[in-house]
Amino acid sequence: MCWRFPVKTTEHHLTPKQYGGVHGPTVQLCTACHRQIHALFSNRELARFYNRIERLQDHPDMKKYVKWVQKQDPAKRVTTKKANRRK
Repeated sequence: MCWRFPVKTTEHHLTPKQYGGVHGPTVQLCTACHRQIHALFSNRELARFYNRIERLQDHPDMKKYVKWVQKQDPAKRVTTKKANRRK
């Protein structure tokens, strides 16, 4: 999502495994963006609506985070911005 290079990436299941996404589509994300997605969205939200990378990228909080994280040193572990709501 952030296109930083070089960074460690992890596999993100677009539909969470607990909702049938074990063999579903996945994307490679930097660990910071991956952690941020799971901080902002519940697995239910990810399964129901945010199961496409375009939808995740279009969310205002993710846009703001990606804009910020792109400025960070790829070698540094960056923080995750927690959601202001309870899941």
